[in-house]
Amino acid sequence: MLMSLDSQDLLDLNIELVSKKEAIQDYRACYRSRQISYLGRREVLTGKAKFGIFGDGKELPQIVMARYFRNGDIRSGYYRDQTLAFELGISTYQQFFAQLYAHADLEAEPFSGGRQMNTHFATRFLDEKGEWLSMTDKKVTHSDMSCTASQMPRIAGLVQASKLYRNNPRLAHLKDFSNNGNEVVFGTIGNASCAEGHFWETLNAVGVIQGPLVMSIWDDGYGISVPNDFQFMKSSLSEMLQGFQRTTTEKGFEVLSVNGWDYESLIKTYSYAVKLARDEHIPSIIHVQELTQPQGHSTSGSHERYKSEERLNWEKDYDCLSKLRSYLLDKKFATEEEIQAWEAEDLKLVRKVKQEAWSSFQNPLKEERREFLALMENLGAVLPEKAKLKQLIDEVRKIQTLSRRDFMQVSYRALMLSQGLDHPAISALKKWRRELSEKGNQLYSSHQYSQSAHSPLLLEEVKPQYSEDPEMLNGFEIINRNFDLIFERNKQALAFGEDVGHLGDVNQGFADLQAKHGTERIMDTGIRELSIMGQAIGLSVRGFRPIAEIQYLDYLIYGLQPLTDDLATLHYRTAGGQKAPAIIRTRGHRLEGIWHSGSPMAMMLSTLRGIHIAVPRNMTKAAAFYNTFLKGDDPAIIVEVLNGYRLKEALPENLGEITIRPGIPEVIREGSDITLVTYGACCKLAMEAAELLEEMDIDVEIIDVQCLLPFDREHQILESIKKTNRVLFLDEDVPGGATAYMMQEVVEKQAAFQYLDSEPKTLSSQAHRPAYGDDGDYWSKPQLEHICQAAYEIMHEADPASYPLFT
Repeated sequence: MLMSLDSQDLLDLNIELVSKKEAIQDYRACYRSRQISYLGRREVLTGKAKFGIFGDGKELPQIVMARYFRNGDIRSGYYRDQTLAFELGISTYQQFFAQLYAHADLEAEPFSGGRQMNTHFATRFLDEKGEWLSMTDKKVTHSDMSCTASQMPRIAGLVQASKLYRNNPRLAHLKDFSNNGNEVVFGTIGNASCAEGHFWETLNAVGVIQGPLVMSIWDDGYGISVPNDFQFMKSSLSEMLQGFQRTTTEKGFEVLSVNGWDYESLIKTYSYAVKLARDEHIPSIIHVQELTQPQGHSTSGSHERYKSEERLNWEKDYDCLSKLRSYLLDKKFATEEEIQAWEAEDLKLVRKVKQEAWSSFQNPLKEERREFLALMENLGAVLPEKAKLKQLIDEVRKIQTLSRRDFMQVSYRALMLSQGLDHPAISALKKWRRELSEKGNQLYSSHQYSQSAHSPLLLEEVKPQYSEDPEMLNGFEIINRNFDLIFERNKQALAFGEDVGHLGDVNQGFADLQAKHGTERIMDTGIRELSIMGQAIGLSVRGFRPIAEIQYLDYLIYGLQPLTDDLATLHYRTAGGQKAPAIIRTRGHRLEGIWHSGSPMAMMLSTLRGIHIAVPRNMTKAAAFYNTFLKGDDPAIIVEVLNGYRLKEALPENLGEITIRPGIPEVIREGSDITLVTYGACCKLAMEAAELLEEMDIDVEIIDVQCLLPFDREHQILESIKKTNRVLFLDEDVPGGATAYMMQEVVEKQAAFQYLDSEPKTLSSQAHRPAYGDDGDYWSKPQLEHICQAAYEIMHEADPASYPLFT
């Protein structure tokens, strides 16, 4: 049965409503937030800010929600939650305007340091050294994103964390992450985004997990210009969500419906839902209907273009702020004169705060302009083209809204005028410009990866140690034993994915480990890669060290959106304020067939900057990467070689201790004639090809890059090329994919071109997906003789007499 505010059970709940004082405070908070929305829009339209998106029309339900938020509760929300952020102390009014202006100062704008647009909030989970701060002594929010419904997948992990903390007393000491699982996750989303698959998949995942979620849907009837009739097959989301309603025999959600302008009903609804979540870990969905959007979707257009006159009039009558104002009058909590006095006082306050934020943003730039103009004036004594320089100086003086980009652009044009001249004034301007450029790099290009003492790049390598007669095991047994050691030593380690738990994964890497370590540490999930990735993100933010599995690398695309938009950018978009050291485990390479070919490295390299990408050639190397990244605090993807699970490997005596330095290649065969650069499954093929090439008097040096992100940090490949003067890049990605990436890294960035006697070459798969069967594989992916031929042709070009073509 659908639960709604019409249900007598909910209306009869003995819930204390609201006092006169509270109602007045709520109205004034809503009013201030509304005026901030209006002022913010004006700042965009007058050119002081670039773009604006605001929470007007959603104030009242957010004020009510804030009543039930406790320290340690966490929000994963919609970019219209400004009123909630203000009320919880997540944002001040001045910080809101600082973000609107893109003030790149963490003191002024602590959410992103000017990197994200307004209403994208984030609590700083990390101190200046990148160490975890307590998340239980304050009300917190995961960093917001603009992508519709992108806040949903991580909710699964945030919710599951509370459940795990409550159910596992061995984690009770982690008090900075949880108060015994008593915290609630507050999710918010706009109605139109509920048409996204993210919404439905995450709800299903949370419904299976059963944890403390209160999920609010802000429903104003539109998705930009498109009404709900085009979004959903039924007229009401509440009706569509009936299937999620829990019953006396089946788990599910408590599905509630309430009008967003109905103050007392909102209080009853949120009080009930939050108590249910906090006490019993039963999730709820609250469909907040009949909301409005007084300024339309954003500053990019007017809602009068797509709303009827009837709808616009209805929105005026049912605006939640107007309704709350009427509530104060009807209850005789205030007179019209009192309300007008408060409104005047609050409007004055937010105007003052806005101006303070603007001055704080512009004053440092004004000081930089003074420095810059002084340098430009000094330059005038040197340059013959004084009129052109004066024109540039006048341009800078006239700028109303200052930005450092202006200084960079004008200084470049000024230095163009000084071409060929040498004078201290020119040197001074160059120095100032270099320093400003470096400052900009720090403000806008820092923190893509960890800069803490826990960065995996700082770890020392621990090499495998072997006995004189080591035990030879299958690859899956090596990785299985290493996982066993991880779970014995790290109580925060978790593993989950399709077939990971009871079966021990399809290749037996976790065989028998669920029985040994428990169902709450090694878990099965449904076939839902998107929300599995979300689980990894949410759990890692809350102190766990998840190893989340994508069963085959081809299926990574199902989970790509939360990886590229959330996990890969989290540390960067919060300017080092949040991190999620999740490890994504998957397997690929060499399996035949269009859907199991497993080498989409170009996709990963172009979308996952901010995540380490490890491509170990065997399971011992894979084990070393797991150990490394679990000691570090960056996210990582480890791509195991699918056909390596049944290959024999020697068992290291120090298996659980071995580590590897990310971004450091390994020379696996020394040679003098040509350098062959590859990774993963191609290493075995390359070694076999080298043996054949040796019969033709070609000595190949083979380098396993081991890690694509980061790549060859110490330029070992360059040192090899200095010796061989020839290079071939090999893999099984598409043409122009990872081989082209490696070539750019080496030939361009490492300047290896100056040591080459022959043209650098790449050898990759065909541009299409690999066909099924042995012949399909042969004509799709590089084979042994293809590698031999590519290397031989390079040698033929250098010395055709010694290496005549034979095919």
